[in-house]
Amino acid sequence: MGQILQLMYVFFKIGTFSIGGGYAIIPLIQEQVVEHYHWVSRQTFTDIVTISQMTPGPLAVNTSTFIGIQIAGIRGAVFATAGCVISGVCISVLLYRFFKRHRQSKYILEVLNGLKASSLGLIISAAATILLLAFAGTETISRKMTWDWIAVAVFISTFIVIRKWKINPILVIIAAGIIGGLVYS
Repeated sequence: MGQILQLMYVFFKIGTFSIGGGYAIIPLIQEQVVEHYHWVSRQTFTDIVTISQMTPGPLAVNTSTFIGIQIAGIRGAVFATAGCVISGVCISVLLYRFFKRHRQSKYILEVLNGLKASSLGLIISAAATILLLAFAGTETISRKMTWDWIAVAVFISTFIVIRKWKINPILVIIAAGIIGGLVYS
């Protein structure tokens, strides 16, 4: 039970201090579950984030659920997900009441603009990390990186197909998965 409570506490902290949600939360989750607690490897974390993006629901909730399953099965998933969500619900209720009362304040609007900028930076950081892991198997840029040119080609191709021909992204994801299965099996 100790590890499950620790899992819940870690995701409670993540849920509490994740401003921006979605992709902005990925570096925070990675720092906790990969670097600090070593619950999953970087590659497993990348796989979990990928699966979390393909399943319905918020990225942070899906990621906490999948990591909880990896660590402690169904109970781990329930506790990790609850930890991730509880603080967000409480903070949302408090912020709703606060903003309802102070909706005309220019200072509050400026604070929100600052939070938007920091969220954008976190999203860019998460995207760079995921792309580097997918294309080179590392998080840091170096001269000795070995690029996976097939992964780069699939990424560029899918990007073009979605943007130019407006094909349903789910069909493109399935096609890319099939290509990956054939190439990497």
